[in-house]
Amino acid sequence: MNQQKSLKLVGIVVILLFLSAGFYFANPWNLLPKEYYTAEELGIQTVTGSVDFNNNGIDDYTDFMIGARKDAENKPEYDGSYHAGGYPPDDIGVCTDVVWRAFENAGYNLKDMIDEDIKNNTHLYSRVGGRPDPNIDFRRVPNLKVFFERHAVFLTLDPSEIEQWQPGDIVTYGDKHIAILSDRRNKNGIPYIIHNGGQPRREEDALTRYGLEISGHFRFDASKVNESSLIPFN
Repeated sequence: MNQQKSLKLVGIVVILLFLSAGFYFANPWNLLPKEYYTAEELGIQTVTGSVDFNNNGIDDYTDFMIGARKDAENKPEYDGSYHAGGYPPDDIGVCTDVVWRAFENAGYNLKDMIDEDIKNNTHLYSRVGGRPDPNIDFRRVPNLKVFFERHAVFLTLDPSEIEQWQPGDIVTYGDKHIAILSDRRNKNGIPYIIHNGGQPRREEDALTRYGLEISGHFRFDASKVNESSLIPFN
């Protein structure tokens, strides 16, 4: 009898250890479902864009977010390989592919816009090394960062200023990673990010979780950009 009780106790301990280990490894990867909140629920005003570039009845900022979310839901395999013509297939991609796909959803050809800016201002793009390559330049984080520094509104880098972080904004981490802000927020009001680092959940509470310094926070407002720099996606 005592032996049976001991075996049951051991079994319970093993199960608890297994569950604890599962939680320990799942939590950093956001594998466990988490409650999220809308800006309205938290009393935060949502900023929407004044431009609807593709005339679909949805402002650009929202279109950027929706496009990024489509890519997240598609879950392309993490693969940054080189492709003739530049564009990778829909089923593969990296963090930068989330961004140009987000812009495509709003009607912008971000690839051509970046390629044109690099052609006219090659010396500003150190990652290019003086030799532009349209097949890959638009998929390099340093190049996107320079482009947005030149053509987007630069905003706060402090995540605690929660009202300044809005859906469709672009955030860079050093010169290594880039993401689009979601309309979902955690209980403290900090927004989720939509990105591709090969992680299981592509839309997650991770603005400050990856141990990388936030180097840029941008809002692309086409009303403040020279019209000649705006190229539609055909």
